[in-house]
Amino acid sequence: MTFTQSSQSSQPKVSNGMVAVNGRKQTFWVPEIASYFVAGGAAGAASRTVVSPLERLKIIQQVQPRTSDGQYKGVWRSLVRMWEEEGFKGFMRGNGINCLRIVPYSAVQFTTYEQLKKWFTAYGSKELDTPKRLASGALAGITSVCATYPLDLVRSRLSIATASIPLQTEQALPSSSIMTTSGAKQALASAYHTSSSSSNQTALKRAELTVVGMTLKVMREEGGVPGLYRGLVTTAVGVAPYVGINFATYEALRGVVTPPGKNNIVRKLACGALAGSISQTLTYPFDVLRRKMQVTGMAHGGLGYHYNGAFDALRSIIRTEGFRGLYRGLWPNLLKVAPSIATSFFTYELVKDLLVAP
Repeated sequence: MTFTQSSQSSQPKVSNGMVAVNGRKQTFWVPEIASYFVAGGAAGAASRTVVSPLERLKIIQQVQPRTSDGQYKGVWRSLVRMWEEEGFKGFMRGNGINCLRIVPYSAVQFTTYEQLKKWFTAYGSKELDTPKRLASGALAGITSVCATYPLDLVRSRLSIATASIPLQTEQALPSSSIMTTSGAKQALASAYHTSSSSSNQTALKRAELTVVGMTLKVMREEGGVPGLYRGLVTTAVGVAPYVGINFATYEALRGVVTPPGKNNIVRKLACGALAGSISQTLTYPFDVLRRKMQVTGMAHGGLGYHYNGAFDALRSIIRTEGFRGLYRGLWPNLLKVAPSIATSFFTYELVKDLLVAP
């Protein structure tokens, strides 16, 4: 056999949805891939439900006006306030659509990551190093966020829709975003407080506090379908490094924290918690920009700001709040990320092991 023939025979060959690697055929759709999808969806739903109150608090703190006396300040005080104002439903506000979004999001992300790892390593014939893990995670993050972004935007709107976020006064607003006091109050009444509306407005408000209702509201008031993708580019830019760092850090920590013979539940959860905390802290400013972009068109500026794009939002935040503004809500987010990512990775591996025969 010549060198050319040997080289050609080692290359993967694609035929009828199958890849031939080293003489063995491997299909794109096998029970193993289905297990990735199911396990990823279960991991996403479990991780977000566990930390739903902190997830909602993070969003509220990210988007509330900076200059007001009624801000949500402090994690514990804010959670108590949320409970007193809305009860258990307040803790779970937006979690239904969050799970509806996170199940396909997480399923696509884990499945894409697993498959990209195989592709980058030519199905095991090459070493899986850190750059390949980072690239696999980044591409998996972009794929998953593009597939589910409208649900993420609607979930953000539902999360803050009933929160008693204080109204920006005219003096506190930038010149490009000034509203009349009466117009601002009307926007606030229609966007946040069901208790301040009349019976007809309340009925309309309740209708809008659903996935379908809020989706139609965004499309009606913010330019149709494109309104559901407000902030997509900013989100994709932020998600790519976050997911890449998250997966790469987790797998690196697994080699250190869970060596053979010490692969217990506590160590697995610790790996996920550390990986999530590190990756989220490094990429948190992108998350703030994403939330700002998602709600900038809500209630015609009732939150006190309006941006013409991601760079405009970045400049405005730094000018008015300093660099600290890019880390608003970081503390409750870190409290959320550790158990969330730990639960996500642990659930994923648990379900995958149950579904895939040894």
